[in-house]
Amino acid sequence: MKPIQTILLSTCIAASLGAADAIAKTMEATSPSGSLSITVDDTEGLNMSLSREGKPLLRQSHITLKSSGNKSITKHPKIAKTSLKKGLKEKISAPFHHTPEINAEWNELKVRLSNGQTVTFRLFDDGVAYRFSTDNKEDQTIYSEVATYRLAGDPILYMAHSTNDKNPEAMAFQNFYSVTPASSASPTLAFLPIVADFGDRLKLSLMESDVEGYPGMFVTADSVSNIISARFAAYPAKTDYYPWRKQEYVTERESFIAKTPGRKDFPWRIMAVTTDDCQMPVNNLVYTLASPSRVTDTSWIKPGKAAWEWWNDWGLRGVDFQAGINNDTYKYFIDFAADNGIEYVILDEGWYEPKSGDMLTTVPEIDLPTLTAYAKEKGVGLWLWTVFNVLDDQLEEACKKYSEMGIKGFKVDFLDRNDQTAAEMTYRIADAAAQHGLMLDLHGFYPPTGINRTYPNIVNYESVFGMEEMKWSDPSVDMPKYDVTFPFIRMMAGPVDFTPGAMLNASKADWKAVYSSPMSQGTRCHQIANYIVQDSPFTMLADSPSNYIDNQETTDFIVKIPTVFSSTKVLDGKMGEYIVTLREAPDGWYVAGQTDWTPRDYTLDLSFLPEGTYEATLFRDGDNAAKQARDYKAEHLTADSSKKLPIHLAPGGGFALRISK
Repeated sequence: MKPIQTILLSTCIAASLGAADAIAKTMEATSPSGSLSITVDDTEGLNMSLSREGKPLLRQSHITLKSSGNKSITKHPKIAKTSLKKGLKEKISAPFHHTPEINAEWNELKVRLSNGQTVTFRLFDDGVAYRFSTDNKEDQTIYSEVATYRLAGDPILYMAHSTNDKNPEAMAFQNFYSVTPASSASPTLAFLPIVADFGDRLKLSLMESDVEGYPGMFVTADSVSNIISARFAAYPAKTDYYPWRKQEYVTERESFIAKTPGRKDFPWRIMAVTTDDCQMPVNNLVYTLASPSRVTDTSWIKPGKAAWEWWNDWGLRGVDFQAGINNDTYKYFIDFAADNGIEYVILDEGWYEPKSGDMLTTVPEIDLPTLTAYAKEKGVGLWLWTVFNVLDDQLEEACKKYSEMGIKGFKVDFLDRNDQTAAEMTYRIADAAAQHGLMLDLHGFYPPTGINRTYPNIVNYESVFGMEEMKWSDPSVDMPKYDVTFPFIRMMAGPVDFTPGAMLNASKADWKAVYSSPMSQGTRCHQIANYIVQDSPFTMLADSPSNYIDNQETTDFIVKIPTVFSSTKVLDGKMGEYIVTLREAPDGWYVAGQTDWTPRDYTLDLSFLPEGTYEATLFRDGDNAAKQARDYKAEHLTADSSKKLPIHLAPGGGFALRISK
């Protein structure tokens, strides 16, 4: 019997066991500080376990890639060779991320398997990631990727499940989180990220990165064995179109999940580990593990805010024209944006006939060259909404035509799937848009997987239960709670296009869904805080210009909040209860807090300020905000590092503070 070799990464800079008579069966590796450790073994296939400072998080969890290449279909590959490296580092430029630079450090274990595949494990102090790689001469078919994450104990799971019962892999990737012990979790398909709470603030978050030319990961929960298993949408065999938007959807799928080149690095599977909820929104692993930027010059990429017509249903008042999809309405939006220092205006669905599937032809009511020229004179840029496959079908023509016209970007919508061809379409669109100097905001889209590092012209994503849902949701929907939950989960994967900015605000008792005059749940200050709490390099002012003009003091405060910051820190918070976020920008510091429907008294410690005295503006909930959610008070004060500000947050409330340098 061959001896078992145990290799400790913390004591080895590099090692290699290549001899056939010294095949490793079990290995241990640690992160740079030693806080995280994994064990890898080849008992009936490759397995991994994960612990933090001796506390198990994942027990022996099976991971396998089954492909047609070489001997990859072997039932139980063995470990043939290993190499280990310690102290690897990379300084990553991260434009438009919540921090402009990431200093990554990790230890790396490479495992060569008897079937010719390689598995690379990277161990950071805030998480562990692994990916499969193949090196076959011929193209290959991927039949399945197996990942059965065996949870230690019975942690509380936070999972967002599919909203499509009949076809669970087809959806907009928007839902609330179910919160249950693993032992009672629903087996319904869920999308990433998911979180396992082990108690004492220790959490594991499952995500992925660098998903190029491959399907994204879904998961299911087995409540009997407390196992989270990966699932992947099979490769599309046939597609059709929904007639109302010419949106492509899958009607039939193959028996495999992907067709790839023989030489390929597969997506990173990430297990972020945090010991404080405040670490979660600022975790950088998805961005860090994505492929480097393919856009050499990013100087033309200009994040910012946009005046947006769809949420408020083109809801103008007091104008001498019929508001709707026409040049008069969009000129009014452009004027509003110019008057308030808002960089962009979006033309959402309707500027071309959706049923036609032709985004090269506008509806008769829209004269786009005239609008674009008018916007340019006013210093405002225009964005155009479209459907993913419609843009893809006319990709080169549309990018060339509209970039030459002066359009700044596309809001691309209704992908609603996560299979290999969907990922390929996304990368194809991102590359073409970048070559033509066009930014992208991805909607109806799967959770981010770091493509904004690879293509930084992607300035935002949806895949969040955003404020659009307030136009039609049931009163049982609890948005304030969701608002203080998803920053800890969904924002770990990337920024969110939540589309905030409601000026019609309602208490829990008074809120109702009104399609053409929608309102938000929670207070006015809760809405303002969204612009600081949420990572959102390209964000909306979702309400009507008429409502913003009627609430000019609030509007003036919102438009001065940057969308890109030089640093971000979550000062305080507890997932599902409240959050307080600090961001720094060249012009000053921005702090915001939000609560669920529980009122809170919070003391904001300003010790983060450097020495000196600064002017500040605080928007806080008014004395009557619990009943009249639009009630707020704006205070102008001086601030220094010795000051502590007592702030009361009403139910569904919030605050926002701007401190000027």
